[in-house]
Amino acid sequence: MSSNLVPILIFSIATFIVWYLIIPYYIEILKHFKLWKQIREEATIWKASWFFKLHSKKTWTPTMWWWIILIIVFFMVVISMVLKELWYINNSLFNQKETYLSLFTLATVWILWAIDDYMNIKWIWRTKWLSARFKMFWLIVFSWVWAWWFYSKLEWSEKLLSVPFIWWVELGVFFIALFMFIIIATANSVNITDWLDGLAWWLLVFAYWVYAYITYDQWLYLLSTLCVVIIWALLAFLWYNVKPAKFYMWDVWSLALWANLWIMAMLTNTIFVLIIVWAIFIFETISVIIQLTSKKFRKWKKVFLIAPFHHHLEAIWWSEENVVFRLWLIWIITSAIALIIYHM
Repeated sequence: MSSNLVPILIFSIATFIVWYLIIPYYIEILKHFKLWKQIREEATIWKASWFFKLHSKKTWTPTMWWWIILIIVFFMVVISMVLKELWYINNSLFNQKETYLSLFTLATVWILWAIDDYMNIKWIWRTKWLSARFKMFWLIVFSWVWAWWFYSKLEWSEKLLSVPFIWWVELGVFFIALFMFIIIATANSVNITDWLDGLAWWLLVFAYWVYAYITYDQWLYLLSTLCVVIIWALLAFLWYNVKPAKFYMWDVWSLALWANLWIMAMLTNTIFVLIIVWAIFIFETISVIIQLTSKKFRKWKKVFLIAPFHHHLEAIWWSEENVVFRLWLIWIITSAIALIIYHM
């Protein structure tokens, strides 16, 4: 076995075991403090009354799963630092060349959306959510800072963008605009593809498996190990998320995990591979845009019974299990296509 695979295997097993042992106690803590999932009375995407009929049983399911994944991921980082000091491994997961950007992204995105989630759960400050304008402003600032960092500090001003079938394209200063556009346009794609037990998070597992492979293939072994740590944390979560779900992730980590994948795509110059891997999330987001546009310009006439699209499938009497399983199959196909294109 390759020496680079050994720490990946060790951290995989360790992450799952720690998660599996801690989660039952964490669920009880969430229940004790009444950190429940809430459904909005009015939603911007659909009238919540119909949606509530489909998912009313999920209203009081514990949420705020993001606290524990943050703790576990950074706990494994600290463990790796200790093992390095003890000379059991050569490098820790806290590495300037490979993982600084990824870990910093997870932490910074977590801060804002943690506030938003807590406001929803407790209904504080006379509102259930941070305002859309404030979150958009924060996304613009976040995406601009990262775009500037990649452009100036990581020398993307001199790099060529890898594009399937075209090979290489020089973007120059337009790189900043592309970076910001993709971050902002797809920021809520995981959150939109939610509310079906096991759907969004299994799709995230598949996406992180793709990038665990890509980073390993590009000799970014520590970043690959971090991917695997997140994968096994997701798998441990999904162990308790099989219908009926015992608790939910909520918005914080849906955005944080997406932003982290985007950073990895930039580090590996595989933007278009990620877009293919992310196809279902992108389509779900587009379905919402189509629905809102239709309602605005066609006097509230809708294209879908409910948006996003996976809820439309429920509304035409597909069972939740059928929707989830078939979208998994589509995701496996798109991931395979993405890896084929990556190797072209």
